Amino acid sequence: MSHPTTTIADRSYLANALSCYLQSDAVVITLNNMQFLEYNYGAYYNARRYDYQLPLGKLSLFELTLHLPPDSKPADIESVRMTALKSALIWRKTYLSKNKENEAIGHDLLVVAIQFTECTNSSKQCHYHDQHNNPPNRLKHDFGVRYFKEDLIVDTNDSAGQLHVFSWHDWHSILAMLQTPCELWRFLTYRLEQLHDSVTTQMPSFESEEALATQFLYSTSLLAPAIVIDNALIKYKIQDQPNSALVAMTLAYRHQSTTALMYHQHMHQSSTLWSQLCSQMIEVFEEKVIGGSHDKAQTIVELTYWHQQLLDESLFSRHELIRTLYRHPKQGQKLQQSGYVVHQHSYESLGRHYVLIFYGQDPEGQHGKRAIQPNLAKIAQDVATRLPIAELHHVIVLGIDFINETDDTFIDIDLWIQPVDAMTPRERQLTKQLQQLKRQAHK
Repeated sequence: MSHPTTTIADRSYLANALSCYLQSDAVVITLNNMQFLEYNYGAYYNARRYDYQLPLGKLSLFELTLHLPPDSKPADIESVRMTALKSALIWRKTYLSKNKENEAIGHDLLVVAIQFTECTNSSKQCHYHDQHNNPPNRLKHDFGVRYFKEDLIVDTNDSAGQLHVFSWHDWHSILAMLQTPCELWRFLTYRLEQLHDSVTTQMPSFESEEALATQFLYSTSLLAPAIVIDNALIKYKIQDQPNSALVAMTLAYRHQSTTALMYHQHMHQSSTLWSQLCSQMIEVFEEKVIGGSHDKAQTIVELTYWHQQLLDESLFSRHELIRTLYRHPKQGQKLQQSGYVVHQHSYESLGRHYVLIFYGQDPEGQHGKRAIQPNLAKIAQDVATRLPIAELHHVIVLGIDFINETDDTFIDIDLWIQPVDAMTPRERQLTKQLQQLKRQAHK
């Protein structure tokens, strides 16, 4: 345990993304035997449980915040920390025993924050101090792998008993590093495997949480899901050959070459930009529809669902989407003038297909914004019936407009997301024939 205090941002892009998957309001938790800490150490606590339904499974987050006087001694801090932690583990064990039928297999996390605050009356008063003008002075501490071997005895073969315990700083550092919900889920699975190995071999398998996250991000397992989807796209004849960028990255990661760092930086930057564009697209669409909506609450629910579809992209998938956007300024003037369409499939979920329509500069042209923007839904439905992917579940249409003002270039994106009901091959064939007959009749 270390004692210097540091302050880092509470809300990373992934922390904001997780809020889209929150199932209900936070549940306030009361722990037993905590009056002892208040009486002996002047310490107070807040405890809350958050349940998230991520695309890959359920994530339950238990946040425990300890408030201690600024002059607390190191030995007192450790005593408070361990006592509160044991109370939290007892509460969790009781909760699981009472809710076995409702507990889906997923990841359970306990995040412990230690703050130095002036608490005089109640823990509630500590919790609602001014977060903006007077940010909390948090103590940097950690739960190393040795703690899980010696102090936190958990049956690693029991799925209900698997619990991740993080300090506040470690948890938020991991969120900042991983950036996407799917990468977070896979890292937690990876972490449990490493803890299991540490218990089995009696040798610590990692030095710190950040070191383990770095190890995960530079492993070939990071790209394994994308390779599976890439092979499926070739099978469905959506593409003719393996994605060249995916092949190059996989080789770099496998051989730990110097270019692996460059690829990681590119994916990290692309992921950040994709998060920003996702928020921008949802905000723009919300402004258009919320005013004329008869049921604003339902509209917000639907927009949240849209936001989830956009955020459910891996680091590699985001890299490919952003790379497609970056290619546009390099296209020939004639192509930019007329506009064009690019099809891009998700490398996180087989069945989520993107149609990127780059608006032409000619407003009256076939791919001009005036012609395309009102028909995004129709385009999505048409693409959905033509794609030969049995697992197809969403078609996402992006109408992209590059706006040049003086020395700056802005991207304005129109959005439509079309859910797709699963069709049998026979139903899809009949739908295609019907469309073909309609086009012939129209001609």
